[in-house]
Amino acid sequence: MPKQLLQPQGEFPAVGLGRRLAAMFYDFLLCTALLMVTTLVYKMIQMTILGETRMRALTESGALDGDPLLSTVLLFVLFGFFAKFWTHGGQTLGMQVWGVRVQNADGSAISLWQALLRFVVSIGSWLCLGLGFFWVLIDKRKRSWHDMYSETQLVQVPKRNK
Repeated sequence: MPKQLLQPQGEFPAVGLGRRLAAMFYDFLLCTALLMVTTLVYKMIQMTILGETRMRALTESGALDGDPLLSTVLLFVLFGFFAKFWTHGGQTLGMQVWGVRVQNADGSAISLWQALLRFVVSIGSWLCLGLGFFWVLIDKRKRSWHDMYSETQLVQVPKRNK
């Protein structure tokens, strides 16, 4: 299957830490809303299955605290959000606002496998107190751990003229 070249094409500069963090903050707000809605739908389905009385009793006893199924659903939803945007156009909504795009070195869209690698390694980067993200300040090509591991790059694309 031929690779999808992203538009616009060209040589673009690598993205620095400030612009990355700004785009991540926008996406953080969107993802928070997405996870809240997902949790609401999950709890409504759970209440339909268990019934309101049983659900209330389980909640009050703490039996529903730390629900592993809900955690798994939220993780998959979060990955789905990023994978869809990264593999189709290379930009999440926050990245669009800040003119940031994830791509392969040839300017093509990343694969689903690369999106999964980026997602998993970026979680690891945060678990190391953000060291994987701050690596951008050390690397000569301004790459974070997940850029290096997934063989992708973040570039700053010019604003589109309308």
